[in-house]
Amino acid sequence: MNYQVKEEGKFKYLESRADGEVVMLLHGLFGALSNFSGIIDAFGPSYRIIVPILPIYDLPIHQVSLDGLVRHVKDFVKFKSLSDINILGNSLGGHVALLYTLEEQEKLNSLCITGSSGLFESAMGSTFPKRGDYEFIKKKTEETFYDPKVATKELVDEVFEITTDRLKAIRIIATAKSAIRHNLADKLYKIHIPTLIIWGRNDIVTPPFVGEKFHELIKGSELYFLDECGHAPMMEKPDTFNTILLDFLNRCRK
Repeated sequence: MNYQVKEEGKFKYLESRADGEVVMLLHGLFGALSNFSGIIDAFGPSYRIIVPILPIYDLPIHQVSLDGLVRHVKDFVKFKSLSDINILGNSLGGHVALLYTLEEQEKLNSLCITGSSGLFESAMGSTFPKRGDYEFIKKKTEETFYDPKVATKELVDEVFEITTDRLKAIRIIATAKSAIRHNLADKLYKIHIPTLIIWGRNDIVTPPFVGEKFHELIKGSELYFLDECGHAPMMEKPDTFNTILLDFLNRCRK
């Protein structure tokens, strides 16, 4: 992944090319660009992959919420004059993608969620990382995946750095509480664009029944479970994930 993060005004983002079919990726609370490296490498040359960095740690504390993140995505889409977007979100990014879809559906071509919050939030803060306890952070990060080796030292160090920064930790807690307040069970019927749901069969953060519930509530959605896979399928099973995603995007092409 050799793409550089651009900074323009209040926006930080990665963009693989200046034209082509748009695939916008929304990251979760921890790990932004690195989580999507498999998608960026596979799709970047032929699709216009755009990854806005969500300002989870930059918003004024009174604006820290899912509404604030959705507002940022709206402003970014307007700033970049994007349309016919294929939007994909993982974990909290899936939650933001769902909220954005409910408000701006006419700007989208398709939606993909994986390990998304929005229906089941018990994992978002019930055992919030103990500040300064590296082994605890390492264990919690490893539990995100079926294969603990996916939690590289670089990723664990990144999560540890975030959780030991008091101001960042406060923002994570505020964001997690906002996610709990934004349960979407009674709104998902409004989504009518093509929707792909890819879920880890061994996800303990958002268990498989959550993926099944999203599938039930989003009419016409497609659901795929990946075996021996946890909360971030695009990281643990990148080849299978990308094959499913490519087939879906091809069928959604206008």
